[in-house]
Amino acid sequence: MSEALIYLDPESRLSLQHQIRQKLVEGIMAGTFPAGSRLPASRKLAEQLGVARNTVVLAYEQLIDEGLLESRERSGIYVSSGVFEGRIGFHGPSAAQAELDTRWKERIRTEAGKRPRFQFPDDWQRHPYPFIDGHFDTSLYPTAQWREASRMALGARIVNEGTLTEGDADDPELIEQIRTKMLPRRGIHARADEILITVGAQNALYLLTQLLVAKDLAVVMEEPGNPKMRQLLALRQAQVIAQPVDENGMVISSRIDRAQVVYVTPSHQVPTAVTMATQRRHALLNKAHQLDQLVIEDDFEHESNFLGQPHPALRSMDSDNRVIYVSALPKVLAPGLRIGFIVAAPELIREARQLRQMVIGRPSLLNQRTAALFLSLGHYDAFMSKLHQETSRRWLALRDALNHYRPHFVTVPNQGGSVFWVLCPENIAVETLAREAARRGILIEPDTHYYAVPSASRNCFRMGVTSIPAERIREGVKQLRELMWELASGESELLDESDSSLLRAADLARVMPGSNWIYQTVYGDPATFELGADGSMRGRAGHANEDCDEGRWWIEGNTWCRQWKHWAYGEEGRFFITLQGQQLKIYNTDGRLVDSAIIHPQCD
Repeated sequence: MSEALIYLDPESRLSLQHQIRQKLVEGIMAGTFPAGSRLPASRKLAEQLGVARNTVVLAYEQLIDEGLLESRERSGIYVSSGVFEGRIGFHGPSAAQAELDTRWKERIRTEAGKRPRFQFPDDWQRHPYPFIDGHFDTSLYPTAQWREASRMALGARIVNEGTLTEGDADDPELIEQIRTKMLPRRGIHARADEILITVGAQNALYLLTQLLVAKDLAVVMEEPGNPKMRQLLALRQAQVIAQPVDENGMVISSRIDRAQVVYVTPSHQVPTAVTMATQRRHALLNKAHQLDQLVIEDDFEHESNFLGQPHPALRSMDSDNRVIYVSALPKVLAPGLRIGFIVAAPELIREARQLRQMVIGRPSLLNQRTAALFLSLGHYDAFMSKLHQETSRRWLALRDALNHYRPHFVTVPNQGGSVFWVLCPENIAVETLAREAARRGILIEPDTHYYAVPSASRNCFRMGVTSIPAERIREGVKQLRELMWELASGESELLDESDSSLLRAADLARVMPGSNWIYQTVYGDPATFELGADGSMRGRAGHANEDCDEGRWWIEGNTWCRQWKHWAYGEEGRFFITLQGQQLKIYNTDGRLVDSAIIHPQCD
């Protein structure tokens, strides 16, 4: 029970006491806090919420008076065992109800899959630090431009052509805009009969798995990988070959030889965000050609690299029409729009169109025409340019913050996109971290539901930037680091002031001038620092030394101090230093280990 989320909205007009009462009542009625379950002690809940203990006590007392809670001597506060008595629809299951449940279980021939183990709260916008990928804060919506396209679509001839409910053909204008405006960005050239509009990318994957996957057919997908695709494959009772992923994308090996279909997310892999290397792409296509395999390329997030040029899509490199390309218009264009598309051989498109008509029918022509106008008016190009710039700004802000607040953060290197895949410290369970962070308004996504077997989790989490303004990123990362310190209390490395390797003022004055430090950023890039004898400081980072900065250093008491012009936010930093051999360990003024480096002494 103590693990249930209770979040207080700092902007709510309700008092803290009334908010706590409201959240508890909602949880009881929804079954989150079952009858007879124990609630957190008032002191513990007050600490979790950052409120006075008396505020929680008063909320508990009010609910006890109302009969929703009960106090048990020397045991604690519990949800009343009779909380649903006399309430229609809230009583426990009767024998007849149990019989009905069994009857339905016997009648349902296909299970759609279990509810996802992890879901973000519906009110994620109210959390101050929502590091959620795939959700978008309202500042990114091109509201005025979309409204203009929508008005024009409502006045277009399509409304009077009698085609809104007849036939299965897609809007030819949208097909043409996708063919000439969107696909060339990915290096793809396609004919109109090779494109099908779908209700989002997930609908496209559903159509493809229904058409191409049968019971016991071997399908390759990445591990960790897209849980929604895994559910679709389970629905078809396919044999899934879970292929490992490294920093260059899905590993291409003989393990995938027996598969008939390969599903891959090469642009920014789900969930790690790594980009598949060009060599891997060629290897995959060569193997698919030799073994007559089909490849489903899910390009849900068009490749947007901030540290290099984007790779062309697999479909653009395919010479024998075996790559099936799936993508969509960005969800940020209009909430609920959900326009995706498939690019494939005309034969497959014809079958997919017929199946689409049987299942859900054609996506709204009005929405299709609105999207076509948005593209044709140039709004899409302008919007994508703006989105790329803003995402880049946020991505760099998150990268810099993770690097600044080390050592708890280690990321899998990636070149761009909107996500970082972060390794959680070994002494902290990632689900515990996600749960406790949410209580503080910090939303991160644990990795467990991305694995075929949750126990195979590598104790990682995702942090996205599409839902949080750049200005909040640093503070959110800082608070997450502080939470990690709390959860790892007693296990973090602390400075021992009696340590003989601790450098005092005289030692610092002897060791530091003219020295070079070798260092690695949190995102895996090499870095070097040069400390001039005159107090100047130069830094280079990146595999081609593409990131450079200058600053100054000095000694103050027994601390080594530094200030960069741009790195580390240009702020002064004061540190205690220990030196064992050539290894420096760097501690902040609270005595916590924050970094390490290899030092080369002054050159003659």
